[in-house]
Amino acid sequence: MRKKHRAGFVAILGRPNAGKSTLLNALLGTKLAIIASKPQTTRTSIQGVLTLPLAQIAFIDTPGIHKGDTLLNRRMMETVRSAAAAPDVVLFVIDALAPPTDEDAQALDLAKKAGVPVIAVLNKIDWLEKKQELLTRIEQYGQWHDFVAYIPVSARRGEGLDELREEIVKHLPVGPSLFPEDHLTDQPERFLAAEIIREKVLHHTQKEVPHAVAVAIESWEETPKLLRIAATIFVEKPGQKAILIGAGGAMLKKIGTQARHDMEYTFGRKVFLETFVKVRSNWREDPSFLSVTDWRT
Repeated sequence: MRKKHRAGFVAILGRPNAGKSTLLNALLGTKLAIIASKPQTTRTSIQGVLTLPLAQIAFIDTPGIHKGDTLLNRRMMETVRSAAAAPDVVLFVIDALAPPTDEDAQALDLAKKAGVPVIAVLNKIDWLEKKQELLTRIEQYGQWHDFVAYIPVSARRGEGLDELREEIVKHLPVGPSLFPEDHLTDQPERFLAAEIIREKVLHHTQKEVPHAVAVAIESWEETPKLLRIAATIFVEKPGQKAILIGAGGAMLKKIGTQARHDMEYTFGRKVFLETFVKVRSNWREDPSFLSVTDWRT
C-alpha cells in the first residue's frame, strides 16, 4: 500500500537553553536560527520548512519561556503563545542534563493547551554519563503529561534526528505540501543578516550587554556577486557601547568579520559589511523604537 503524503506545522517549545534553535538547525540541515549560551537568544518565532519525499514539515522555533518583565519580553512571549496556538504537533524540548523546573512546567502548559500530539525531545544526551539519568527524566516528565513519544537526541551531534523526523511525520495530517519545494523560511534576508550580527555580539559579550542589544539593517544593496550591508547595533548605555567597540575598535571588527563570513556562506555571495554602534536608552521599553526597528531583530 502506497504511503500518503503528509504536511503540517510543528511548534518547538521549551525553557531557555534547552537547545531549541540548535535542534531546528539540525533538523533542517542548515543554520537558520542563531545559537548562543545566553537565555532569550531567540526573540521571535522562526519558520523553517523541511521537505521530505513524502512529507513537508513547517517548524516554528520560539523564544524560551521566561518572565515578561519588559515590553520586549512581553512581546516575545506573545510570539510563543501564537506559535503554540494552532500547530499540528508540538516538540517539547527537554534539557536531559537538568531536573524539571517551573519554566519547564510553564512551557508544557502551553504545549498542553494546543490540544495536539506532544513529542518529548530529550536533548543533550551526548553529555549524559549514565543511561539511568535519561530514564529518570522520562519518568519525571511522564508524571506531568501523556506524551505520544519520548525521543532522546543530541542536536549538537545529530543523534536521534532520523527517529524524531519519522515520529513527527506519523502525527501530521494527510495532505499536499504547504510551501514550494525550495522554500526554507518565511524570514527575509535582512532579518537573517541582523540575527547573524546579534549572534556574534552574544558570543563575545557578557552580563547585561547581550540583553541590551538590538540590530537594525540601515541599508541593503545587492548585485549578483556582491551584497553591501550597513547595520547599526543599538545598546542602552554608553558603557555597553564602549564594550562593543573595544580597544581601538578591535571588538567591533571581530564581530563584523565573523558576521560577514557567516553571511557570505548563508547568502552565497561576497558581502561588504559596515557596522555602527549607537546608544538608545531603555529601548526595550520604548514602543515607538520597537515598532520602527522591528523588535524581532
